Amino acid sequence: MRFPNTIPALALATLLSLGAWVSPGQAVQASPVQDSQAHSDQPTSDTWITTKVKAELASTDGVKSTDISVKTVNGEVTLIGVLASDTAVKKAVAAARGVKGVTNVDASGLKVKD
Repeated sequence: MRFPNTIPALALATLLSLGAWVSPGQAVQASPVQDSQAHSDQPTSDTWITTKVKAELASTDGVKSTDISVKTVNGEVTLIGVLASDTAVKKAVAAARGVKGVTNVDASGLKVKD
C-alpha cells in the first residue's frame, strides 16, 4: 500500500495546528520567551567573556588552556585547574584580566602541580 501524499499532508496539518500559517502581509509576533531572550544582555555578555577568556588562554605561551575551566558570572571570571608552574598561573590570570568586560578574576581554584 502506498501513501505518496501522506507526508506533505501531515506536514501541512502540523503547521496549521501549530499556528504557523501566516497569510501574506500578516505580521508575525515573537513569543514572550523569544522576546525575553533577545533582550537579555547578561547571559550573552558572560558567555562572550568566557569564550574570549578561553581563546586568550589558548593563545598564551606556557599555559595549557585545556587544563583550565572558565566560568563567568556578572563579569567575574573564575578559573579552576592545575597548571605546571606559578608562572603559568600568573599568565592565565593576566590573560583573563585583559579581556574586555572582566570585572574580577577569581584564581583561587588554580593550583600548581606538585
